Amino acid sequence: MNIASLLARAGRSDAERPAIAVGATTITTYGMLARRAAGVAAGLGHAFALSPGDRVALVMRNCPAYIEALFACWWGGFAAVPVNAKLHPQEIAYILGHAGAKVCLATDDLAQPVAALQGSLPDLAAVLCTDGADWQQMALSDPATLAAVAPDDLAWLFYTSGTTGRPKGAMLSHRNLLAMTTSYFIDVDAIAANDCLLHPAPLSHGSGMYVLPHVAAMARQVVPESGGFDPAELLAMIEAHPGAAFFAAPTIVHRLVTSPAAASADTRNLKTIVYGGGPMYVEDCKRAMALLGNKLVQIYGQGESPMTITALSRARHADRGHPRYEARLASVGLPHSVVEVIIADADDRPLPPGEIGEVLVRGDPVMRGYWRDAAATAATLRGGWLHTGDLGAFDGDGFLTLKDRSKDLIISGGANIYPREVEEVLLRHPDVAEVSVIGEPDREWGEIVVAFVVGRPGSAPAGDEALDALCLAHLARFKRPKRYVHLEALPKNNYGKVLKTALRQRLAAKQEEH
Repeated sequence: MNIASLLARAGRSDAERPAIAVGATTITTYGMLARRAAGVAAGLGHAFALSPGDRVALVMRNCPAYIEALFACWWGGFAAVPVNAKLHPQEIAYILGHAGAKVCLATDDLAQPVAALQGSLPDLAAVLCTDGADWQQMALSDPATLAAVAPDDLAWLFYTSGTTGRPKGAMLSHRNLLAMTTSYFIDVDAIAANDCLLHPAPLSHGSGMYVLPHVAAMARQVVPESGGFDPAELLAMIEAHPGAAFFAAPTIVHRLVTSPAAASADTRNLKTIVYGGGPMYVEDCKRAMALLGNKLVQIYGQGESPMTITALSRARHADRGHPRYEARLASVGLPHSVVEVIIADADDRPLPPGEIGEVLVRGDPVMRGYWRDAAATAATLRGGWLHTGDLGAFDGDGFLTLKDRSKDLIISGGANIYPREVEEVLLRHPDVAEVSVIGEPDREWGEIVVAFVVGRPGSAPAGDEALDALCLAHLARFKRPKRYVHLEALPKNNYGKVLKTALRQRLAAKQEEH
C-alpha cells in the first residue's frame, strides 16, 4: 500500500476538513492538499523525467509546502530524502550525492546555497524553490494517478545525524511507515479528527513522521510562522488550537517549561507532548508534569526503526502510586505492539530481566537496510535483528531502561559506569540546569568520569564540593566524577542531542595543551 493512500482517502471522504494551518490560520483543506500533492507528483515526473524509486531531496524549513512535498513524492512513487536544513552546505552536499537525488526541493532561504552545490553533484538535475511561481504552477498540473508501489519499495531515505562519522541512509519502506503509523494509535496516543499536530521540531525528523498518523485520522497540521521552535510562539499556538499535540526532543520540552512565558500560559488545549530522541531526566519530567499536567508520552526509536521501539504512556507517567514509579519514569516503557525487543549479550543471546546488554529489535517498522552500504547493513541487521547500539535492561514487568549508547559506556578500574545514572543524580542539584557525563582516558584507571555542568540561569554556580556530596549520597564512590567542567551551554546538534563527541574532543585538546 502506498503511504500516500492515507491522504488520498482523506481528500475524498473529508475534502473540506482543515488540513494545514500556519500559526492560528487554516490555509488548506484535505481536498486541496490531496489535489496539490497529486499535481506536484505529476509536475515532478514530467518536468524532470522522474521514475518510481527516484530520490527527491527536501532541504526545507518547516512550512506548508513541506507536507505537500512529502506526499507528492509518495504519490508519484518517488523516495523522499528529507535533509536537516541547518546542516552545513558540505554536509548537505554529501547527503544529496550519496542518495543520488535527481531533484532537490528547497525553500527560498535555502534554494540558492543548494543550487551552488549542483556543479559537484552529477545526479542532481534541478533545485526547485517551493516558495516560487514554478511550485504553484506545478501544484496545478493535471493530477497524477496514485502510484502503485510494493510494500517494501523505498519511501523515506532517513539520514542519521552522523555525530560519529558520515551519516548513513536508513531505507524506510511504505511498509515501515505504515507499521509506524499503526503503532502510534495502539501505543502512543489516540487522535480525534478535530485534534492537531504542531510542528516546532524539524519536519525532516520525527515531527515529519508523525504527520502520517495525523493524516490517517484527518487531523490538522499546524506549522509555526517562524518555521521553528520559539517558546512564546508555541504557547500561543497551543492556546489557539484545541487538541494540540507535538513531538519534541527533551531539550525542547526543557526550554518550554523553563521559559518565562510558560508560568502564565493557558495550556488547557494541550493534549499530548510526545518526547524522544534523547534522555528525559526524571527531574525534568516531573517539572514538566507539575507545570503542564498529565500530558507526556515517551517514545524510544531510531531512524532504523522510526519512532517505534518502546513507549511510556500517559497513564504510566501519571501512576504516582505505583511502588516502582520512579524507576518506570526513568525507563523508556514497554515494547511497541508491532515489534519484538530483546536484550542480548555480545553473542546475540537473550539475557534475563535485570541483566544489561544491547537492545535488539525486529518487526515491520525496521528498515530494509542502509542505502549503498552493504557492510553496515549486514552488521546492523545480522541474524534478522536490528542492533541498536544502545545498552539497556528489562525489569521483571517488561519495562526497558536504557543505560547508554554502547560507545558512551565508561569503564574505570574494570567497573562499568553508565553516564546517565550519574547525570540523573547531578540534576537533582537545584542550581544545575543541564549535565553531560563522559569518560576521559586515564593511564591508571583506563577512564575517569568527567561531568560537564551547566548552571541554572540566575543561580550561583554549583560548587564541586556540593556536587561531590550529592553523588556520594546516591552513588557508589567509584562512579563519582573525578572532575567537573562548568560550561555556559552544552554542544548540541540541530535536533537537540548533546554532542558527546564534541565534549571528548574538548578534553583531548586540553590534554594536548598540557
